[in-house]
Amino acid sequence: MQVTEIRERLLAKPEAVEDFPFGPEVAVFRLHGKMFALLGLDNNGTPRINLKCDPEESLILRDLFPAVIPGYHMNKKHWNTVILDGSLPVREVQRMIDNSWFLVFTGLKRSMRERLEARSGQKPEYTPF
Repeated sequence: MQVTEIRERLLAKPEAVEDFPFGPEVAVFRLHGKMFALLGLDNNGTPRINLKCDPEESLILRDLFPAVIPGYHMNKKHWNTVILDGSLPVREVQRMIDNSWFLVFTGLKRSMRERLEARSGQKPEYTPF
């Protein structure tokens, strides 16, 4: 999955916005001010994405996929870094992106979640591994 495709998927999430608070090399994607993804390059130029993850699932993903490691500069219990080297199935990367957004969505106030659901016309769901 190419970085441009990942960025498009991140921005396609309801009410997702992109900003660069850490400088031009790291894009941060937020839902109502709360981060759900950080996209950038490592020192070798390999793209990486930090995604929020269920704590139990994050451990399973790290065991199954060498390209999934504890979140770089993040709370390692709740965040994974995914090295985008082509070794992960595209569907899995997409699922992790969707779930990261969903976890932030569930942390919003109920009234905000209801407004977001009404505007988007869909009820978000978590897709377990």
